Amino acid sequence: MIAIVDYGLGNLHSAQKAFERVGLEATLTDDAACIRDADAVVLPGVGAYGDCLRGLEAKRLAAPVRDAALSGRPFLGICVGFQLLFEGSEEGNVDGGLGVFEGRIARFPRPAGTGLKVPHMGWNQVSVPEGRACALLPPAESPYFYFVHSYYAVPTDASVVLAECDYGVRFPAIVGQGQVFACQFHPEKSQIAGLALLKAFGERVEAAAV
Repeated sequence: MIAIVDYGLGNLHSAQKAFERVGLEATLTDDAACIRDADAVVLPGVGAYGDCLRGLEAKRLAAPVRDAALSGRPFLGICVGFQLLFEGSEEGNVDGGLGVFEGRIARFPRPAGTGLKVPHMGWNQVSVPEGRACALLPPAESPYFYFVHSYYAVPTDASVVLAECDYGVRFPAIVGQGQVFACQFHPEKSQIAGLALLKAFGERVEAAAV
């Protein structure tokens, strides 16, 4: 069973429906024991970093979610759920993130003359850096995913970056280490490419449960 963490913020039902569309059982839960016992955990998030972090803490889920990410079970962070896995954010100058990955979240610059707007909203292409591989993406493909965000991750260790995107700056679209993955985009809003990514994550869940 895949546990989708319900802390009052995030596209919870959309994420659940997307998993169901690829044949995977996913349950919304705010129960720490369910998160502890699940085969895999998904941390979604929408809105401000600080609000999401406070939502986790208010339900006493920050520690169980961090433990799940460090447990060796498959784990997937989505959008602000991706950002919460870092140590803090420029958004509200918040410290005390989950700290699964070293580094912080920074705001997109507004370079003059580019015509780019913040937030970064819409479809954009994601590619795997040369010499690396991402288990959640098809080899040698650079699919498009749907993004909505004003902040991006700046990892201390660049080796955790499994896929990148360009929006005035190159930024991590997917990070991962071991069984932990996180994507800045919304796979549940990304149609065929998003469903393929969730299916690939589900395959890792099924393999780990054997």
